[in-house]
Amino acid sequence: MAKELKELTSREENYSQWYNDLVIKADMAENSAVRGCMVIKPYGYAIWEKMRDELDRMFKETGHVNAYFPLFIPKSFLSKEADHVEGFAKECAVVTHYRLKNDPDGKGVVVDPEAKLEEELIVRPTSETIIWNTYRNWIQSYRDLPILCNQWANVVRWEMRTRLFLRTAEFLWQEGHTAHATEQEAVEETERMLNVYADFAENFMAIPVIRGIKTASERFAGAVETYCIEAMMQDGKALQAGTSHFLGQNFAKAFDVTFVNKENKPELVWATSWGVSTRLIGALIMTHSDDNGLVLPPNLAPFQVVIVPIYKNEEQLALITEKVNEISAKLKTLGITVKFDNDDTKKPGWKFAQYELKGVPVRLAMGARDLENGTVEVARRDTLTKETVSLDGIDQYIAKLLQEIQKNIFEKAKNFRESTTRKVDTYEEFKVEIEKGGFILAHWDGTPETEELVKAETKATIRCIPLKGDKTPGQCMVTGKPSKQRVIFARSY
Repeated sequence: MAKELKELTSREENYSQWYNDLVIKADMAENSAVRGCMVIKPYGYAIWEKMRDELDRMFKETGHVNAYFPLFIPKSFLSKEADHVEGFAKECAVVTHYRLKNDPDGKGVVVDPEAKLEEELIVRPTSETIIWNTYRNWIQSYRDLPILCNQWANVVRWEMRTRLFLRTAEFLWQEGHTAHATEQEAVEETERMLNVYADFAENFMAIPVIRGIKTASERFAGAVETYCIEAMMQDGKALQAGTSHFLGQNFAKAFDVTFVNKENKPELVWATSWGVSTRLIGALIMTHSDDNGLVLPPNLAPFQVVIVPIYKNEEQLALITEKVNEISAKLKTLGITVKFDNDDTKKPGWKFAQYELKGVPVRLAMGARDLENGTVEVARRDTLTKETVSLDGIDQYIAKLLQEIQKNIFEKAKNFRESTTRKVDTYEEFKVEIEKGGFILAHWDGTPETEELVKAETKATIRCIPLKGDKTPGQCMVTGKPSKQRVIFARSY
């Protein structure tokens, strides 16, 4: 087995180290010279591109268009919405000067004190303020609504404890910002985008998610309501995989964004925002991968099939290549991405181990005997099984196999989540069960005091108030006070 796989820490031994090892050894990303920032390498970026392209298609199918807004935000903008600035103040990177000069003492360059900005600029932590200042100029009448804009961008949130993909000072994301004439339209938009995210998570990432609403203390800064999708990782910790925020009229008030309605009367605009980031790559890794490396769902794999030739001489390689080209052409006609690895500097065994590490869903191996017999060896990454298959109808066989792998990966993750989700009725029972990880369904009295107590004593937070499921009222596990329904507790990333 390849050296890379031997050095991969097992999940059981140290889950956190396994994750770090895998990101590095699968050639997805690495730490940069800037503390807390990462370099996304081509293979990791190829996965992000697949995510981006699918989400972009889904956004456009729901009527959204892309735009781009400035990276820099005047500091005064953030102070206009009190909850918003309070939520982001500790993570802001601030630009104070616009020029450097040579150090007179010969110690490189220094900030030029004469180049101080009149108003300091915040490096974008999120774009509500700059966008709503812009929307004020775009909106005068109900005829200008709705505005359904999305942007693909980078943001900076000055994190002190970072981990590749999961939490970095700079990351890539998309952020949708929409403006509406009515509250109902804005709420419908918020829920629509939550469902888009859930659809993407389940049908492309093969990650089962729970749709819910955040508690007041877990809400996005400046939102009236935050909707979320929550996923369960293999170590029993939850991960927030996407959020959609109903902003009410908070930002319209802060930036004086009004419109004249059909009755010719002025009204404040209603708003939403929603986003997902490169954190989804971390979710993908931690939901599916194993001690041998990545396990990628076919719908997001940079290439879905790799073909490795096994030959003794150039004549055999030429014959195998001719047959592989036929197979590749048929697969590509079906929209399947294929890589033919005929690199003669690496042995087949090394290649097998490498593609296993990188999570390629299907691997084909073809040698001289396969050519004679009209067969090919097919290996599945999800089950680590292989079989010899006839070349007759191989394209349809592979297409069906990829669908089966996608479904199998999802079902495995769903079964794991269900096996680690349970109900508890008492706080003592909760303290025992939370140590085992997973989702805990428990009654809560709805107060931030009880929520904070549980967090302080157990490090578990309320991940969401589920939108679907059991709505039976009960008694809070901590205080015994009335509870409208069970909520989901978990420790999280």
